[in-house]
Amino acid sequence: MTNRKKRLKKGIESLQKQIKIHEEKREKAKEEDMEDLVRYYTKEIEAKKKDKEKKEKALEK
Repeated sequence: MTNRKKRLKKGIESLQKQIKIHEEKREKAKEEDMEDLVRYYTKEIEAKKKDKEKKEKALEK
C-alpha cells in the first residue's frame, strides 16, 4: 500500500471520529435549545462528510 493510500485511510478515519463528536455535540446543543450551535454543528458535519467522500473517491483510484 502506498503512503498516499495510508494517509487517505487515516484521514477518513479521523473525519469519521470528528463527525461522530460533532453529532454528539449537536444533540447536546439541541437538548439545551441552542439553535445557533445546532446550525453550526450541522454545517460542520456536512462539510466533514463532503471531505470524507472526496477522500474515499481518491482512495478508489
